[in-house]
Amino acid sequence: MAEDCIFCKIINGEFNTEFVYENEHLVVFKDIHPKAPIHLLVVPKIHAASLNELDDKNLLGELLLGVKEVTKKIGLNSYRTVINTGKEAGQEVFHLHIHVLGK
Repeated sequence: MAEDCIFCKIINGEFNTEFVYENEHLVVFKDIHPKAPIHLLVVPKIHAASLNELDDKNLLGELLLGVKEVTKKIGLNSYRTVINTGKEAGQEVFHLHIHVLGK
């Protein structure tokens, strides 16, 4: 965990963020600045600044399975996933996360 990372703080319970879904590898919560009626963030529990820093194939697979699980849980059959990697690509929080946007 990175001390100054907002997502690490959320994962550690410092903000009492409600998780839509959680398992041993990841948490899912609502984006505070939604770009769609449903806008969730799928975030690994370990800190990796971006997709460029994560080489764990199993964890990468777990993140995508997490997308499937949370969308199934909330009944969202059609959605878009986005991973911004790097400041120039629009990444604002430097902890890897997958945006799930729907409806």
